[in-house]
Amino acid sequence: MTVTSPITELKGVGPALAQKFALVGIKTIADLIDYYPRRYEDYSQLTGIADLEPGPVSIEAVIEEATGRYVRRGMHITEAIATDKTGSVRLVWFNQPYRAAALKSGQRYYISGNYELKQRRFSLQNPSVEMVSDLPANTARILAVYRETKGLTSRQIRAAIIQVLPLLKTLPESLPSELIKKQKLVSRAEALTALHMPESTKQLETARRRLGFEEVFQLSMASLLNKRENQSESALAIPFEEKLAKQFVGSLPFDLTDAQRRTIWQIYLDLQKSEPMNRLVEGDVGSGKTVVAAMAALMALAQGWQVAFMAPTELLARQHAETIYQLMKPMGREDSVGLLVGSLKNGQKEQARAAIAAGKIQFMIGTQALIQESVDMHKLALIVIDEQHRFGVDQRKTLMAKAGHMPHVLSLTATPIPRSLALTLYGELDVSILGDKPGGRKPIITEIASPNSRAQVYQHIDQELDSGRQMFVVCPLITDSTVLQLNSAEAVYKQLSTKDFKHRKVGLLHGKLKADQKQAIMEQFVRHELDILVSTTVIEVGVDVPNASIMMIESAERFGLAQLHQLRGRVGRSSDQGYCYLMMSDSKAPGRRLRALESSNDGFRLAELDLELRGPGAIYGTSQHGQLDLRIAKLTDIKLIAAARQAAQELLDSGQNLLQYEHLMTHVTRLRAVTNLN
Repeated sequence: MTVTSPITELKGVGPALAQKFALVGIKTIADLIDYYPRRYEDYSQLTGIADLEPGPVSIEAVIEEATGRYVRRGMHITEAIATDKTGSVRLVWFNQPYRAAALKSGQRYYISGNYELKQRRFSLQNPSVEMVSDLPANTARILAVYRETKGLTSRQIRAAIIQVLPLLKTLPESLPSELIKKQKLVSRAEALTALHMPESTKQLETARRRLGFEEVFQLSMASLLNKRENQSESALAIPFEEKLAKQFVGSLPFDLTDAQRRTIWQIYLDLQKSEPMNRLVEGDVGSGKTVVAAMAALMALAQGWQVAFMAPTELLARQHAETIYQLMKPMGREDSVGLLVGSLKNGQKEQARAAIAAGKIQFMIGTQALIQESVDMHKLALIVIDEQHRFGVDQRKTLMAKAGHMPHVLSLTATPIPRSLALTLYGELDVSILGDKPGGRKPIITEIASPNSRAQVYQHIDQELDSGRQMFVVCPLITDSTVLQLNSAEAVYKQLSTKDFKHRKVGLLHGKLKADQKQAIMEQFVRHELDILVSTTVIEVGVDVPNASIMMIESAERFGLAQLHQLRGRVGRSSDQGYCYLMMSDSKAPGRRLRALESSNDGFRLAELDLELRGPGAIYGTSQHGQLDLRIAKLTDIKLIAAARQAAQELLDSGQNLLQYEHLMTHVTRLRAVTNLN
């Protein structure tokens, strides 16, 4: 048996069970080894029966008698008595009729399970039982618990793992030997063995450190190689024109923040080089990223070159087009701004494409429509990608290939990224942070509300609406669910428009509407033809309605912390006071996420907490692809991340032939294809 052998070579894994394994991505022995536990249950401490306390326990005892019987409605109960030198305890299994025959009287067993009070008697409920041996799989040890599926349990996965332990111990090394020695890491074989079958908590932590280090090391290698490759390309050097920059700043109806000034200067220094810029601008909601992007674009336009601005949704692309048009108007360059999105009529698209090819449209704003082959962008000098992680790597490469050279790339994100994550995930980018809010904006007042306080909340909202303000209401679902008892957008819209706010103009916006319908509803809201807009998270990113001062999030406990902060950022975008109500589904005590959001408007602080709450390596959360997510390393482990990144840099600088590390480079090559740029 080798790592490439099919899973069916294992004892007890026939075609039916192999299909269950395939459902979780396990088809070969290598897949099985790479299927990491999601958590652990510690049954490693043996306790005398007389000393048992409620909760998970393990004992070593003799089973003296076992009997089975059927009770009401066909339920089967097996009962047994286990005895050690300190006392006896009752064992109970439900619907496991084979148990009585399988247990041998007088035999010593390891028994692990939950010791609890049922029907006025303490007993072990549905315990795992194994004959005493040197290698128990399901008792008297730290048990690995895996992601399961119907017909495939952690017990079955552990049984498979035990069969491949001899193979695990012969696995080749995947890191350079000098690196393992320097970092005091255990071998890969030892780490994987301990990950699946740990003998102690200390051994498990040692294994996790080794595998976590390797994860970050591989990701760092990928990003550093991407950066090196990017630096070897040539871009159009875009000269800085001081007079033009001063003219643009002077035309703005507001003052730039210090962070905006610092960031645009960093960008201008990058653009003057023939080495392609690859910079990420991260700024909290409302920090002024679009203005920075427009200032960067201005220098390319002055040379007669083109700029492509890519947004993740049509709604956002249209909004950016309007904003940039207004920014370019005082400069006399508004006619160079064009929009290309999928919902335009064929004639409009042809007209836009012709204007782009002729160079009449220099500043192109759009969605994926910009990367279609029929769009000619031969003078493309700069690409601006908003919310860049929402685009696939192939889309980014296609857009870059259109220029015939490597354009400068400016990525924007409204998701605050802790430094540890930025180092790991965006290692090949230079990062600028817009940490200041534009002047005159007040912190958003955030309040957790229970359904019992809805009437008082609505009273305050009505006062705000009376003074000319508007409100977003965000719901987790479009329609009612038979499974989840949550307020849907359609149900809330009906309730507000016909009862609670029937004297107001209420609109409904969600992802199932056609693009032109979404745009029409959003424009109604912008023009204040609607007082209240009930929506799903389609308005999470970028939608800007300065007159909207209230955000109500229904079933707020169902949203992630980062997402809640993004949604809150849709209000408070003017000098008016902004309010955010986190309406819970019930009257239970609010969790840590909601309390954190209520007490802080600092996106970076909340991002750190979000990483901590989501656990190891959840880079994008469940809503995004997980190819970059770390399965072992914790992104809050700054020390490990710094050490792994430094080690990756040292290996690259050493000039060694990296192809000698076959396993390492296979993983690095895959990661290079899914990290930010390559």
